[in-house]
Amino acid sequence: MKKILLTGLVVLGLFTSAYAEDGAALYKKCASCHGQTGEKAALGASKIIKDMSHADFVTALNGYKDGSYGGAKKGIMKGQVTSLDAAQIEALATHIVK
Repeated sequence: MKKILLTGLVVLGLFTSAYAEDGAALYKKCASCHGQTGEKAALGASKIIKDMSHADFVTALNGYKDGSYGGAKKGIMKGQVTSLDAAQIEALATHIVK
């Protein structure tokens, strides 16, 4: 039983690391507007994404994707997130939101 639990934790750790790496790679295209750590208000108008909760970040990206979230400049974000799937959105959230 201990071996199974330990093996499960190792696999989970590898899975989590893979998500973190994917999130970092995905975030590179976001950094020019949002800053290296999500510390900037993009175009002087967005929320500071590093300060958002994980759930709010995921909701925002999904909302941009389906057009139900954002203000006057939401079209810019829609173009950025349209190609992201649910796993990639989770990876981004895991990477940028603490």
